[in-house]
Amino acid sequence: MEHTPLASFSLTHVHYNPEDPISYFCAWLALVPQGLIITYVTLIWATREVEVLLMFAGQMGCEALNFLLKRLIKEERPRQMYSNGYGMPSSHAQFMAFYSISLALFLLLRHNPTASSKATLSKEVFPYSMYPSPKIQRLVVSVAGLLLASSVALSRIYLSYHTGRQVLVGCSAGAFSALAWFFVTSFARYQGWLGILLDTELCKWLRLRDLVIEDDLVEAGWKEWEKRRHARLSQKIEKRF
Repeated sequence: MEHTPLASFSLTHVHYNPEDPISYFCAWLALVPQGLIITYVTLIWATREVEVLLMFAGQMGCEALNFLLKRLIKEERPRQMYSNGYGMPSSHAQFMAFYSISLALFLLLRHNPTASSKATLSKEVFPYSMYPSPKIQRLVVSVAGLLLASSVALSRIYLSYHTGRQVLVGCSAGAFSALAWFFVTSFARYQGWLGILLDTELCKWLRLRDLVIEDDLVEAGWKEWEKRRHARLSQKIEKRF
C-alpha cells in the first residue's frame, strides 16, 4: 500500500538559516501577521468595538487584494526560495503596512477622548485614575507599529522569500488600502451610516458598540472596577457595625 507523502503547512512553516541569529529572528517576525489576526479576533470578542471590527474587515479586504494581485501579476519568488505561490506583491509586507498605517491613522486622527471624560475624574474616588493617553504616547505607539512593519518587510528580503521590489510593491499596496479604507469608514461615519447600522437588532444582539473613538477603554474599565470595589468595601464596613 502506497503512503501519501506528507505536506508542509506553509502558513507557519518558515525557512531560515539555523546558524544565523538574524535569520532565526526573522523567522519569528514571519509569524507576526498570524499573531495579529489572533489579537484582532480576541479584541473583537472581548470589547465588541465596531472600530476594531472595521479595521479587521479592512485587513481581510487587503488580504483579498493581495490574493488577486499575485494571480494577476504571476511573478515568481527569488530562485533560492523553494516556496509555493507567487511573490509579487509580498503578502507579509502588505499586511503589516495596512495594519501599521491603520493603527497610526486611528490613534492620531480618529481617537479623540472628550474633554468631559477628563473632567469627571475624581482623585478621591479613583486615586489611580489618569487622563486619557496624550498625543505623544499615541505617536510613540504609531511609530513603534511602523517600525515593526518595516522589520517584518525587511525580514522577507533577508530570508529570500521576496525581492526588494516585491516587498516595496506590497508596502505600497498595503498603505494605499489603509488610506482608502480610512476614507471609506470616515465617510460612513460622517453620513451617519455607521450609527444606523449599530441601531439594527443584529448589532444590538451582538452588543456592538462604538466607544473607543471618544473613551479611553483602559480608564473606563478601571473606573468601573473601582466603583464595584468601593461598593464591596462599604458593604463590609456596614456589616461590621
